[in-house]
Amino acid sequence: MQPDIRVYDELDSTMDEAARQAASLAGPTWILALRQTSARGRRGRAWQHPEGNFAATLVMPAPAPPEAALRSFVAALALHDALAAFGGGDLSLKWPNDVLVGGRKVAGILLETLPAQRLAIGIGINLREAPPQEVLEEGAVAPVALGLDATPIEVLDILAPAFARWEEQLATLGFDPIRAAWLQRAARVGEPIRARTAQSTLHGIFETIDITGQLVLSTARGRQLIPAAEIFF
Repeated sequence: MQPDIRVYDELDSTMDEAARQAASLAGPTWILALRQTSARGRRGRAWQHPEGNFAATLVMPAPAPPEAALRSFVAALALHDALAAFGGGDLSLKWPNDVLVGGRKVAGILLETLPAQRLAIGIGINLREAPPQEVLEEGAVAPVALGLDATPIEVLDILAPAFARWEEQLATLGFDPIRAAWLQRAARVGEPIRARTAQSTLHGIFETIDITGQLVLSTARGRQLIPAAEIFF
């Protein structure tokens, strides 16, 4: 099914608009805002959205919870394809949901479960301008702008079909090829990282991701499987 694409000059947040529309959407729908007044990222943090940057949310039927989390990897691969198509170089993927250019954050992904059994996948890209480092959490990866002349609508024209291709691969072949493709593009595999969970902070070597998308961290206490965490380099 071809997704519906809805473009708005201004919204408070594409994620909030997705929640408002979720129950009325019959199929996959992209909601794109050229401006956001109350953009947000993970854990309710403010997301800077200067005019000219990209902000969109895909609303789709929600898979079961373990499967829903895998859409973060699908979205990351689609973003990698789209940014590469526009000439983005030195791209890599940071677990669980960021895209880097030259080791700096250029895009982020946010997943939320909505009413009416819908999943929202929010995507923000620093197309024209990056937020200042001082507004970010201490230790966060430094931001960067891609510096593209492309408009958000032009980016979505590439991103939407790229997501559909990877989603079809997940649906037909399972997570194995998605996992392999993601690892080929992953940042800091085999290197020391710090993983901050809700309970503790773990230090170790980023070995891989497992068949459910969990990060596998080699620590002094052995291998740890981490389903969710903030990652610092």
